[in-house]
Amino acid sequence: MTTNQALLIIDYTNDFVADKGALTCGKPGQVLAPTIVSLADDIHRKGGWVLLPTDVHTPNDPYHPESKLFPPHNVRGSWGRELYGPVKTWYDDHAANGNVWQFDKTRYSSFAGTDLDLRLRERHVDTLHLVGVCTDICVLHTAMDAYNLGYHLIIHENAVASFDPAGHAWALSHFKNALGAEII
Repeated sequence: MTTNQALLIIDYTNDFVADKGALTCGKPGQVLAPTIVSLADDIHRKGGWVLLPTDVHTPNDPYHPESKLFPPHNVRGSWGRELYGPVKTWYDDHAANGNVWQFDKTRYSSFAGTDLDLRLRERHVDTLHLVGVCTDICVLHTAMDAYNLGYHLIIHENAVASFDPAGHAWALSHFKNALGAEII
């Protein structure tokens, strides 16, 4: 059985989720792991795609705008860039499957500077389930680009988090009221 749906597990790394992460959501991010793994199992079982767009940086890159906004994070090859906890275990167990892949992204949106849209269209994907961190940064910018590209969006409220509670709440409202996303 195949499906036209993909789950995007956005930036679920040690630096964004673990207690000692450079830019962590902490507990709000950590409690998402069982839900994310359950959603990954469900989409995968139905023949859908499970994609892990993952932020990657070079420390103190003078050309990257985030260097002025945030401390170094998700540095290639570092512990901070590794997937967090149960999601890492799930990925390691499924990485050899053609319907599962992790890819680099260097901007907030999973679409910016990547071949994500092309790969989704080749696979006839028209519905995206978004989970991960941060709700009001990378999940938001991915959702905005997906909306502009015509994808149907499903945001799993119990599978997104941010280090900014006000930004998290605003983004959930924006997904629903400005992007027409289903919030479940």
